[in-house]
Order: sequence, then structure tokens, then C-alpha cells
Amino acid sequence: MLDRESRHEPGSRTAGPSDAGTRGDGTAASDVARRKDALRVRLLAARRALSAEQRTAAAEELRGHVLELAQELHEGPVCAYLPIGAEPGSLALLDGLRAAGRSVLLPVVPPRPGPLDWAAYTGPVSLGPGPLGLREPTTPRLGPAALRTAVLVLVPALAADRSGRRLGRGGGYYDRTLGAVPPGVPVVALLHDGELLDEVPTDPHDRPVTGVVLPTPGTVATGNNGRG
Repeated sequence: MLDRESRHEPGSRTAGPSDAGTRGDGTAASDVARRKDALRVRLLAARRALSAEQRTAAAEELRGHVLELAQELHEGPVCAYLPIGAEPGSLALLDGLRAAGRSVLLPVVPPRPGPLDWAAYTGPVSLGPGPLGLREPTTPRLGPAALRTAVLVLVPALAADRSGRRLGRGGGYYDRTLGAVPPGVPVVALLHDGELLDEVPTDPHDRPVTGVVLPTPGTVATGNNGRG
């Protein structure tokens, strides 16, 4: 398994085409880019410093919080992701959602830059090698529109703030994807404790989240309704 902190993957700084064109060449945009990069370096170093025991404990706490959150929602699939390295989340969380009767959809990297595709997760045996060194479902592709059927969308993030601004890896896959989430559907970032910040630098194209889940406090709603 490749570590998302150090390898090319969707959401990493080197995973996709440069997003500089969406920022323009202004000084303010360049400053945002520098602040994002500096924050990514700090956050990734903190994640690498977590012990295996700390990661396991955090994953178990997150699993419980997400399962509680899912119980409050009406019937429908959960769009989630497969964590890599020290990224928050776990296969146990995905399996727990399935055991609770939820269908789980995982992202599939498209061959060209664009919204993520989706496919059903039916257990670890349904996973196979994908592009960029990741694992992906081997089940039939459902298309980007499958996101519109979700009742909950779990997204990876390095950090978020209380206004809903999310810091991703810089590849732009989720920013190109989350605009299709229907109004009212929670978009929730899974974080480690300490990754809910007072402020996260953002660009106009960055898509927000409606809440975060952390190991210790659990689910925290943000001040954004999820519409960027």
C-alpha cells in the first residue's frame, strides 16, 4: 500500500494538473498557495509523528462517531474513501457501514482530470490496484452521477476550519467532484484531533464541507451549508 503523504495520488500536490490557472497570477493568489503548501508540510509531519497505537485508537473513535452519524440519516448509500497511511479512517469503518445496512461507494480516479467516478465497496476482496498506486473497487463503475444518490459524503482532508473551509492535497479531484452533492446532504471531513483549525487558506474554487468528525469531540458542524 502506498502512503498518500509521500506518493502521487488523487489529492496530492503532484497528482493532477496544476490548478494555478484557476488562481490566476496575482500576488494574493500566490500568497494563498504558499500558505497552503506551508500548512500541508506542517500537518503531514504531525501525521507522520503519530504512533501506530495513536492511529489505531483514532480510527476506532472515528468509526464509532461515523456509525452514529449514519444512523440518523434516511436510507441511501454513503460515499466514502479508502484511507492511506496516517489518513483518518479505516476499512473497519467501511465494513461497519455495510454491516449497518448501508451501501458504500468509493471513488475511482478518472483517466483524465474531472469529477471522480464511483463504484460499490463490497468488502476487502472487492479492492484491486488502481492508478497512482492506490486501491480501488473492482466492481462496475457507476459514473460521477452516483454521488447524487448519497445521503452522506465522507471526504479526506488535511484540515478544515469552523467555517467549513477544507484543505486537501492540492490535486483538485474533490473540488471538481463535490459540486454535484445535492443540497442538504452532509459533506463531512474525517480529521485527527488538532486538525480543526481557526482558519484554512482557500481559493475560490475550493469546495467546503458541512462538518468534520474528530476522534475526541466527535461530529462538529461547520458554519457552511456545503454550497461553495
